[in-house]
Amino acid sequence: MNIVGLDHFLIAAPAGCETQARRFFGGVLGLAEVEKPEPLRRRGGVWFSLGAQQLHVGVEEPFSPARKSHPALSVAAGGIDALAERLAEAGAKVRWDDEVPGQKRFFSEDPWGNRIEFVAAASTARG
Repeated sequence: MNIVGLDHFLIAAPAGCETQARRFFGGVLGLAEVEKPEPLRRRGGVWFSLGAQQLHVGVEEPFSPARKSHPALSVAAGGIDALAERLAEAGAKVRWDDEVPGQKRFFSEDPWGNRIEFVAAASTARG
């Protein structure tokens, strides 16, 4: 098989989402913005670096938030509690879930209601 990994994933958002995307993904989550290629800028949205991959926020009209399908973002060792606090302080919902043994994880939402999961690996589950 020639597929070797994940390049990026896209989260849909309504038109005019760029300021909120930068505030949430860049400010609250601390992701670095990636410059979109010139031919794609007119479509709106914004891209962020996520390790070796990227998270793209793309405009979709009409927009409807993803309530079930979602990305699961891996959190650095010892950082999941602090991240949950940071999200809550920013006004985001934080719903802890202990359904997966050996993991510490919670669900939240982006500014448009898309579901996002945050996971600490089993070796960092106490963090």
